[in-house]
Amino acid sequence: MTTSSTSATAANPWSAILANSTVAPPSTSTSSAGSGSAAGGTSSSSSSSSTGSSSGSQNLQQTFLQLLVAQMNNQDPLNPMDSTQLTSQLAQISTVTGINNLNTNISQLLTQLQQSATIQSGMLTGHNVMVAGSGLNLAANSSGSGASAIGGINLGSAAQNVTVTISDSSGNVVQTLNLGSMGAGFQDFAWNGSTSSGSTAPAGNYQFSVTATGSGGASVTASPYNLQPVIGAVPQSNGTTQLMLGNGSQVPYTSVMQIM
Repeated sequence: MTTSSTSATAANPWSAILANSTVAPPSTSTSSAGSGSAAGGTSSSSSSSSTGSSSGSQNLQQTFLQLLVAQMNNQDPLNPMDSTQLTSQLAQISTVTGINNLNTNISQLLTQLQQSATIQSGMLTGHNVMVAGSGLNLAANSSGSGASAIGGINLGSAAQNVTVTISDSSGNVVQTLNLGSMGAGFQDFAWNGSTSSGSTAPAGNYQFSVTATGSGGASVTASPYNLQPVIGAVPQSNGTTQLMLGNGSQVPYTSVMQIM
């Protein structure tokens, strides 16, 4: 009698356990996850990780304990459950529970970081930032000593010669600035409004392009950056924050190269 019971259990141990158990079986949605845990498989880790919620973790623990009690109540007295296997199963459910708790804590931390980023972005309102762009705004100095415009250049590597060509709204070249050698990374430059003809350009918006060469005349990657005022911060539906700039565009906080 004992032999037939043992062979049936070996053929399909969990169906026999659930059939004879006095413990109420869990719902269909959580039974498969619990069975994988009690059987020592890895399917429970995958299922619970995808759940990522407190309720899912609690359901998984309850299902595991129900099946574990049923397994112990229905074990063969002549061939009791291996204590090593029991320890392994307990360690697996503990690991899954820890992962669920970790996911919850990380989600809360991410929410706090997004709120902090929104506050920091709002504090930039009224400041000027360097963002990707080729515009130059020539404006009178607050001191009344002429006009000036500030632009930026991001060089892929060190350059022996950097040239900035400034044009008006019609595309006519107004001035060419020879900046000489510059190191790799972000650099800024200033233009006092002087033109190549010796006159002074009127205040307004201009465009510029950058040409950079390295040793031996090889071309160096040069990206233009322009100075824009921040007029506000706009929270997005995905939890991030965009900066509203004076030219009407929006950029993420991570696009700011320099704050001035």
